[in-house]
Amino acid sequence: MAKLLLGPVLRYVDARSATVWAETDEACTVRVRATAREDAEGGAGAGDAASPVASPSASASFAGEAATFRVAGHHYALVVLDGLPSGAVLPYEVTVEAEGGGSEARVWPEEDPAFPPSEIRTLSEDATAPVRVSFGSCRWAAPPADEKDPVGPDALDTLALRLAGEPASERPGLLVLLGDQVYADEVSPATREWMGRRRDLDSPPGAQVADYTEYTRLYAESWGDPEIRWLLSTVPSVMIFDDHDVIDDWNTSDKWVAEMRATDWWRERILSGLMSYWVHQHLGNLSPAELAADPLLAAIRSAPGRDGTEALRAFAERADTDPATVRWSYRRDLGRTRLLMIDSRAARVLAEDRRAMIDRREEDWLRAQVREDRGAYDHLLLGTSLPWLLPHLIHDLESWDSALCGGERGARWAGRGEYLRRAADLEHWAAFPRSFDALAELIAEVRQGPEAPATVSVLSGDVHHAYVAEARWPREDGVEWPREDEAVAGSPVYQLTCSPVHNSVPLAMRFGFRFGWTGVGRALGRVFARHGRVPRPAVRWRRDGGPWFGNQLMTLDLRGRTAELTLEKAVVREGRAALREVTRTRLHRA
Repeated sequence: MAKLLLGPVLRYVDARSATVWAETDEACTVRVRATAREDAEGGAGAGDAASPVASPSASASFAGEAATFRVAGHHYALVVLDGLPSGAVLPYEVTVEAEGGGSEARVWPEEDPAFPPSEIRTLSEDATAPVRVSFGSCRWAAPPADEKDPVGPDALDTLALRLAGEPASERPGLLVLLGDQVYADEVSPATREWMGRRRDLDSPPGAQVADYTEYTRLYAESWGDPEIRWLLSTVPSVMIFDDHDVIDDWNTSDKWVAEMRATDWWRERILSGLMSYWVHQHLGNLSPAELAADPLLAAIRSAPGRDGTEALRAFAERADTDPATVRWSYRRDLGRTRLLMIDSRAARVLAEDRRAMIDRREEDWLRAQVREDRGAYDHLLLGTSLPWLLPHLIHDLESWDSALCGGERGARWAGRGEYLRRAADLEHWAAFPRSFDALAELIAEVRQGPEAPATVSVLSGDVHHAYVAEARWPREDGVEWPREDEAVAGSPVYQLTCSPVHNSVPLAMRFGFRFGWTGVGRALGRVFARHGRVPRPAVRWRRDGGPWFGNQLMTLDLRGRTAELTLEKAVVREGRAALREVTRTRLHRA
C-alpha cells in the first residue's frame, strides 16, 4: 500500500476551488475528500446567496483525485477540488489507492494526530471581506525537537503551535514564502552525513546538494517537520525562489554564470534545482485554470508511465539557457487585494550593457498585471525576494558597484566591482538601476488617480532582518519630504521586509544595516554614488520602523481600504516557543 511521504500541502485556494499537493512512495491515485458542514443561517457557503440552506445536521462532500506522476523515481500528485462552497470551512482527508485498483487507505490525517484536522477555508465571494497575509523568508530546516536550536525558535513552527493550540484564533488566509525555502548550499549535519554515504564529499560540489535526489532530501527534512507539515496542510501558501534554493549568489553576474558553467558539476545542480522547484513549489502557485493549460504538466501526465523526468529536465534546460521563454512570476487575487509575485532571480538579464533584474518580457507582464482593472483592487502587493528599497548607504553602494562593473571608472575598477559584488552580495534592485527606476515609475503611475489603490506594498525578505520604509516622490517645488501634518497626494507606498523565518545574521551585518539608515551612512553613500557618477533616484524613502532582528513574521490585515501591519518575533517564554508582537502599524485608514 502506498504511503504519504510529504504533504498534504494546501496551495491554491479561491472561492470555489483548491489544490492539494502530495508526495507518495509509489505510483497510486491520491484522493482528497472535503466536507462542508452547513448551518441554519447561511448554508455551506456563508455569504453566498446561491448556496442551499440546509438543516444544522446536514453536510456536503466534495472530492478530487489525481494519479501520481514520476520524476527521477519520486511520485507526486496535485489534486484539484472544484465546485466548493464559498466562505466555507471544509475539513478534509487524503486517501490513496494502489495503481490498477485495489483497497483504498486513509493516509491523512494520521492516526492519533497531535494537531487539529486540516481544513480548506475558501474565500468569500464578498470582495470586501477582510484578507490576512503573513510573509517571510529564509528558513533553515528546524532541528528535531530533542536537539538544541542554534538560532532560536522557528517562527513558522511557532505560528503552527499557536494556531493548533488556539483553533478559534484568526489565522492567515495566505502564507507568502519569499525565498530560500531550502538551503542547497548550507545543509544540516544530518543531511551532510546522509550525502556522505552516497558519494565522496571531497569532490565538488562537496557538502552541497548535487542532484535531484539530494534536493528531495532537503524538502523532506524541511516540510516533514511535524509543525510545518500541519501548517502547510491547513494554510494556503504561495512561494518564490531566491539564491539559496539553488546556490548563494545565483545569477549575480554574467561572469559568475560563465565560471559556474565551466565546472563539471554545475549543470546537474542547476537543472536539479529548477526541476525540484517546479515540482515542490511552482506547481502549487498556479490556479486550476493555469494548471489545465500548462503544456509541461500535460506532457508529464501523458508520458509513458507518467514519467516526466525527461520532459521536466528539458524544460529546466530551457529555463536556464533561455530564461526569457519561461515565466516563474505569477498573480493571485484575494478579493480586492492583488498579489504579484516577481521572479527576481531567474528572469535577470546579466550582460553588463543591458543589465536588468527582470527581462523585457517580464516587465511587460508586470505592467499589464498592475494596469489591468486598476479600480478592481484596494491593495497592491508586489512580492519580490530581494528588497526594492534598502538602507540608503547600501542602496548607494550597490548602485556605485553596478556603475563600476559597467565600466564607468575603467577596466581596473570594473574588476574590483565584480569582486565586491560577490563578496558583499551587492545584487538587490539597487544593483540593477534601470530596473529599480522602472519599478519606481510603475509604482508612481499606479498610486495616482481616482482608481489608485489604498496602499502599495513591496514584500521582500533575503536580508535577515526586518524593517518598514515609506517611499515618496519629490514635489515640483523641490521639497523631498513633506511635513508630518501635510497631506500627500497619491497612495502610500511601503517597502515591507521580513527575514529570516529561521536563520541568523552576524553582528557585523547588524551594525551595517543600522548604520546604513543614519545620516552619516547616507552621506557616505552619496560619496560612493558621486564616484560612480550615479544620479540620485527619482524616488525618496525613509525608514518608518526597524531594523528588527530575530526569527520573525510580518502579517498584513487588509479590511476594505484599511491596512494594518504586525511584526511578530519567535521567542522562548517559560520554556516554550511563542510569537511576541514587536510592532503594530496602521498603514492606511480609509
